[in-house]
Amino acid sequence: MITSNNEKKLRELIRQIEAKLGILNEMESTTCCGVSFTQCHAIIEIGRNTNVSLNELAEKLNVDNSTMSRTVNNIVNKGLANRELALNDRRYVNISLTEDGKIVFEEINLKMNNYFKKIYENILQDKREQVLESLELLADAITKSVRCKKG
Repeated sequence: MITSNNEKKLRELIRQIEAKLGILNEMESTTCCGVSFTQCHAIIEIGRNTNVSLNELAEKLNVDNSTMSRTVNNIVNKGLANRELALNDRRYVNISLTEDGKIVFEEINLKMNNYFKKIYENILQDKREQVLESLELLADAITKSVRCKKG
């Protein structure tokens, strides 16, 4: 399969963005508000959804159920989340944040909002909408590509 220069450029630009945002370096070692990078993402999704099932959470974060279960166990053990059997179907587990978990959720949101505010402010004002539109198109293309691989 021959890769065009534009495909190579896209790959390189995404690699640079990942590196500059710290995604590649932070995956394993860095903590975010006292929790691991993976736990941070889980707390954000739980907080955004108020009450989410383990299966939904795994799907949203694109990880398998066993990985998500271990992550949730760690969050629960830290006192940041509750795990309860769903009333309508006891095979499902619903997860919600504790009061301490809500505080961590707010801390993470504040830090990330400030971080991305600085990035946004460094985009030329007349290019900001273009950048946002391009990122939406990229996210949509990634979603479609992932679905095609699984299907």
